[in-house]
Amino acid sequence: MRQFFILFAVLFFSFSAGAQKKEISEARSSIKSRSNLEQAEASMRELLKDSANRGNIKIYQTLADAVRAQYEVINEKLYLKEQFDTASLFTTARKMFLTYECLDSADMRPDKKGRVKPEFRKKNSEFLAKYRRNLYNGGMFFIKKHEFDKAYSMMDVYLDCKRQPLFTGYEFNDSISSLAAFWTVYSGHKLSRPDSTLKYSGLALSGKKYRRRTLAYMAGAYLRKGDTLTYVNTLRQGFNENKTSRFFFTRLMDYYNNSGKLDSAMVIVNSALEADEDNILFLFAKSNTLLNLGDYKGCISISDELIARNDTLADVYLNAGVSYINMALALEKDLKNRRKNSTVILEYYKKAMPYMEKYRALAPDDKARWAPSLYNIYLKLNMGKKFEEISGVLKKMRK
Repeated sequence: MRQFFILFAVLFFSFSAGAQKKEISEARSSIKSRSNLEQAEASMRELLKDSANRGNIKIYQTLADAVRAQYEVINEKLYLKEQFDTASLFTTARKMFLTYECLDSADMRPDKKGRVKPEFRKKNSEFLAKYRRNLYNGGMFFIKKHEFDKAYSMMDVYLDCKRQPLFTGYEFNDSISSLAAFWTVYSGHKLSRPDSTLKYSGLALSGKKYRRRTLAYMAGAYLRKGDTLTYVNTLRQGFNENKTSRFFFTRLMDYYNNSGKLDSAMVIVNSALEADEDNILFLFAKSNTLLNLGDYKGCISISDELIARNDTLADVYLNAGVSYINMALALEKDLKNRRKNSTVILEYYKKAMPYMEKYRALAPDDKARWAPSLYNIYLKLNMGKKFEEISGVLKKMRK
């Protein structure tokens, strides 16, 4: 019985080896005649699904040659100005690089004595280097078509060449590598894939042209990953390099204000104003921060300055009005001196009134913010008709 199984195994191996040789031979015939190239590729990939075949370097060679022939057929049509599928030129180029990298890995396997002597590396790397730029061109082609997944995969292979053992010792002209890296950052951002966005971000930052946008996309990636510390640090880096950038400024201010870090918010806004002292956004942000800090007089001063420049900024009136109301409320809480301060308290409500009424006129739908304030103002100032009218507004809101 044991001899039968041994004989069966030998016969099966002989049959399998013969079938394998036949498939390789047929594939090589197709490559030579430039026909049925996709079928030749598919048959070699099918052979490699069997782990027993993965030590056969001829299968890898044949597979690489089949893909190379596909690329050369398309490239020849381009040269002859014949009609061809542009997208397939680029995707086949990418596939060719990946296939030759697999061949190189197989070629790197130690022999029986443990020696590693790649036989095909020099020839293959020199061949591929001539076409590497087409990976970048393909990436740009897909960027323009908004096919960001394909764009990313093209740029990824372009940049990964430097890491591949296949190109060990090969000196690439990397004048556009930082650009390729930026387009991976951009594509990763468009695909909402933070890890893809960040993979080559360090290289992308080495290029001046897209450094600001790279930092912005990096910040978004860290936010998606939930890495708040690195998100804020990236915003800080972007802001320090681009003091007048709305992107970095507004997100930093939102973060610091929402997390109650008002001193940090004030540092940012003062730094921004040093770069552009007349910037309305920065001045308005400072008025907000002063309001949150309880520096009501400072908030009113900046708000009046902004209104003098532009009397249509609704939230500026709100900040000033709320500041006066808060000053009045603070004095009302001082029960010991409340009677002594009654005149000042009424004066604050009088001063708050035109700001809140103007805010109402500019933002009529924002009842939640102006109605309660005006109710309090009209009540304190004993303004009967206006008080009745605003009471009606509040009743409707409660319904």
